[in-house]
Amino acid sequence: MRIGAVAACSLLLLGYCLEREALAQVAGDQTPQIAWEVKSRFRLFRNERDFERQLAAHRSDGVLAAEERLARASDGRGWARELIGQLCLDPGGRITEACVRDGKRENYLVPAEHRIGAVVANAPANAACTWTFDDGDSPPRNITLACDEEVRLWVRYGRPTTAAVELIPYEGAIQEARTEILVRDTLVVGMGDSIASGEGNPDRPIALSDDGFCFRRFLGGGGDYFRPGRAGFRGDKTCDTATPKAESDWGKHGAGWLSPACHLSLYSYQTRTALALAVEHPHLAVTYVPLGCTGATIADGVLGPQRAREVVCNVKSGSCPATVPGQIAELRKVIASARRSPDAVLLTVGGNDILFSGLVAQVIIGASTERKLFDHAGLMASVADAQNILDKALPTEFARLRAALKPLIGGDLSRVIFVSYGHPGLLAGAPCPGGRDGFDIHPAFAVDPARMKEVARFVSEQFLPRLKALALCEGGILCNEPARDPMTFVDGHQRAFADHGFCARSQDDPAFDRECFSPAGTSFQESLVEGATDPLACNGSAREFRPYAARSRWIRTANDSYFTAMTYPEGLPSTLQPSDIHDATWGALSAVYGGALHPTAEGQAAMADAALPTLREVLGLPAPTQ
Repeated sequence: MRIGAVAACSLLLLGYCLEREALAQVAGDQTPQIAWEVKSRFRLFRNERDFERQLAAHRSDGVLAAEERLARASDGRGWARELIGQLCLDPGGRITEACVRDGKRENYLVPAEHRIGAVVANAPANAACTWTFDDGDSPPRNITLACDEEVRLWVRYGRPTTAAVELIPYEGAIQEARTEILVRDTLVVGMGDSIASGEGNPDRPIALSDDGFCFRRFLGGGGDYFRPGRAGFRGDKTCDTATPKAESDWGKHGAGWLSPACHLSLYSYQTRTALALAVEHPHLAVTYVPLGCTGATIADGVLGPQRAREVVCNVKSGSCPATVPGQIAELRKVIASARRSPDAVLLTVGGNDILFSGLVAQVIIGASTERKLFDHAGLMASVADAQNILDKALPTEFARLRAALKPLIGGDLSRVIFVSYGHPGLLAGAPCPGGRDGFDIHPAFAVDPARMKEVARFVSEQFLPRLKALALCEGGILCNEPARDPMTFVDGHQRAFADHGFCARSQDDPAFDRECFSPAGTSFQESLVEGATDPLACNGSAREFRPYAARSRWIRTANDSYFTAMTYPEGLPSTLQPSDIHDATWGALSAVYGGALHPTAEGQAAMADAALPTLREVLGLPAPTQ
């Protein structure tokens, strides 16, 4: 790459490139100097071009700003939709031991080499450069080329390589420059629940049809209703005939995830934090391992196995696992394979432990047959239920989590960065009002204002402060080793979330949201005749919804969840498994199990902005100068 071209792209288009570092190094010093960087240094990506797109989007204004640039570039359809299958992950979302990156087969967890690029700053015009790279073990490598070209080569990991260059100008004296190249490879692990996994933000969003798809209501619940169905589905879209999922092509047209079982997504704040670290530190390589799983509690998910959110069959073995291994067990495997402990762990967990999904159901399901049945099935919870767990059970579970993590992180839990939740139900610091705005995807849904206020107060005044005390061994929480047991805690994003709850609306929101998601809760046709062919009440098309466009709310509503993921949670207990795809259970759960009341990609990016400075501090890395 020519330095002139690099400078042009840096100034006009990309705002990055290797020359940036070179210019910073030589400010006020015009002697030739060597600048170098690790190529494709977010090692989860197989292809350097995917990392370069991230470099192009990042400036010095944070992950959220980068996400908004990427969203605009994709017309709100999402930048990650083409990366499924282009990562060092197997179809189940687990790290592959061997990974082909940019045409070279590597051991992902135990890198032997890293590819770097080097340039000379302040080289005389038209000079030739003779490079020598010596790692003290292999024979020195010599490369001669024009001084305005970048040198790319592989260097040994864990061993310094001395780079020397001799500049031979067309006229004038020969000059020399020298530097030491030593790549630092950092192992970062992400763990926790749906916030950790990125729930609500599939890497490839669902494609919806403009035709209506029928759902039944529960007995006595008011009859059938139509909503947009999955594009490409060829089966019966009415409720006239029972259609078992296994006997149709319904499952082929769902949203795409890195791990369908865990709804693991590249939009997760944990992935975005690790990726941003790689973007801003050119001498660093980031080996990232995502283990977060939607639905995880401390006991079921982190310490032990849990139910899968979606069941995916292995074509080779024919198995269809309905459970997911515990994250601690998976972390042990990673450590054994990598032969090193994580340098840092990003963690968010506890919401499912205090039955947060049950609190959501308590708030949004109105007085209807659905409410009675959900309550009978144990899918609803009161604030009193959550408070009881918060006071009695959660401290014990947290102590078990601390004991399990400590030996895996070198005995120092300060390397565990616990990132708290963003409050999902606030606007201007006050609880969101009641109504059907954003929740009319299901006839039984409506936010109850009194219950909303009660739950919002519990989250603000009880749950979030208690979680902080548990992580930091404060507020009456006793830990065995006060100097080594407190985790590092992050909650700097909570103030921003207070203005971006699920009820936030703006004239700057996408046109589809403003025109087709009615504030009065009348977004869909009530007539079965009209709904069968055109379920939206507006004149728009369901295909016009943009899941990753910038919007005021950083929290997915039930409408957002359906239009983004439309999830059929196949990992539910057998008692909740429906008989066919038009079943009333699917109608209710497909509106919330794809991420309702979870952060959007923007919300996740805001969490990454809060976590990134702390990750730097834990790793002993400086803040970037530019």
